[in-house]
Amino acid sequence: MADQQAPPAGPDLSKGVTPSEFAGQMLLGHVGDEEVLLVRSGPEIYAIGAHCTHYHGPLAEGLVTGDGIRCPWHHACFDLRTGEAVRAPALSPVTVWKVELQGDRVYVRQKREQPKPPVKHVTDAPGQIVIVGGGAAGFAAAEMLRRKEFAGSIIMLSNDAAAPVDRPNLSKDYLAGSAPEDWVPLRPDDFYTEAKIDLRLNTEVMSIDTNARHVVTAGGETIRYDRLLLATGAEPVRLPIPGADQPHVHLLRSLADSRAIIASAAGARRAVVIGASFIGLEAAASLRARNVEVHVVGLEQRPMERVLGPELGDFVRALHEEHGVIFHLRDTVTAIDGKRATLKSGSAIEADIVVVGVGVRPRLELAEKAGLAIDRGVAVNAYLETSVPGIYAAGDIARWPDPHSLETIRVEHWVVAERQGQTAARNMLGQREPFHAVPFFWSQHYDVPINYVGHAEKWDEITVDGDIAGKDCLLQYKSKGRVLAVASIYRDIANLDAELAMEKARSP
Repeated sequence: MADQQAPPAGPDLSKGVTPSEFAGQMLLGHVGDEEVLLVRSGPEIYAIGAHCTHYHGPLAEGLVTGDGIRCPWHHACFDLRTGEAVRAPALSPVTVWKVELQGDRVYVRQKREQPKPPVKHVTDAPGQIVIVGGGAAGFAAAEMLRRKEFAGSIIMLSNDAAAPVDRPNLSKDYLAGSAPEDWVPLRPDDFYTEAKIDLRLNTEVMSIDTNARHVVTAGGETIRYDRLLLATGAEPVRLPIPGADQPHVHLLRSLADSRAIIASAAGARRAVVIGASFIGLEAAASLRARNVEVHVVGLEQRPMERVLGPELGDFVRALHEEHGVIFHLRDTVTAIDGKRATLKSGSAIEADIVVVGVGVRPRLELAEKAGLAIDRGVAVNAYLETSVPGIYAAGDIARWPDPHSLETIRVEHWVVAERQGQTAARNMLGQREPFHAVPFFWSQHYDVPINYVGHAEKWDEITVDGDIAGKDCLLQYKSKGRVLAVASIYRDIANLDAELAMEKARSP
């Protein structure tokens, strides 16, 4: 007998539910075959689609905050009234449903037309906005400008060959072979035409004239701007060793890089990953999913100890070793002769593939040449505006005043880049909205997700609640008793609660 699809969860909301059935804050049910989430927030009851539009996370396991609901997986936030994805990484709205109260029963029978998000009046609307960069921050800014009904011209200049993609997938599911290529683009190609976003690929911007307010491309074209967003991102560090330029030695940043590794993995027996970083270890896990033997070479004593601390670092190493990864720590590759990688310790590894994941550098040259203030990144104020009025920066290059750590920080997280792009877009339209989102990232290793919220470059104490080895834990990174960051494994609500607490405790 053929397998039948599992019925949707919960009660049939079209037939109504009583107060006793809906006693809590949320109730997962369905209308027809579609799962619908009833949410109580204060005196109001809302009905929305039950899954996050980012990676289909279960909103019923999320956190309600006023008129919003946050996804437990990657902390996207949706407006309960309109369904709008108000905080990245989700960009598309969830469906909203009509709620009817009849007697003592709550009914959900039909979808509402997607309400338009409120749009603030723009007093000084720019005519043309130029975005330099085709990554997370640049795309999120362009999308938000159109969402806010900006009617002017948007020109997006990207040095990549591909339209904006979901970069986290390039080292995770896509590289592992469990995500099809049509999941990778952030939007289909026709989105840019329909949204009237002039996306120009393979375009390198060489200079900015801040007085004449124009940029000049490598092809010699001059493009004027009324507002400019620099979102040039970062580029992988290349190893200055003999043999690093061979075809089977790969960096991992772009879609082309990920495709090249996938092609090399076909029929490969062994891979060397240089660098026990997040990218390096995610690539290692993905290659193991393709049945390639993996050796990880890293200078560190423990993988990711600098960010996650010793106990979680030891856990990550043990997890990878359980899946067959072989570590060569406190060591480095000094040369690659053909397929032979020579280590500083004197040993050598024969490998069909080499993946280099030893970090990235922010692409600051354009900003430096234009005379913008630089402080280990492009210095921006709370509104993400640089030292030159009308020029904004977002993403991996931006160093901003963080109200949580009380320091100026620069981070290289996908979600931060998207949220900064969204804030920069609103500020280019005159909204004067400070960027105060708490930094968040996630890392996936086999079936184990690690969620990290906050920012702790150093700490004097790490507290552990739960069992790290049992994959059920929450770690707090503290300095002088103050929680700077939290990492968790399968403690999604606790991670969301920590994010909310940091938001409420931020400096005024």
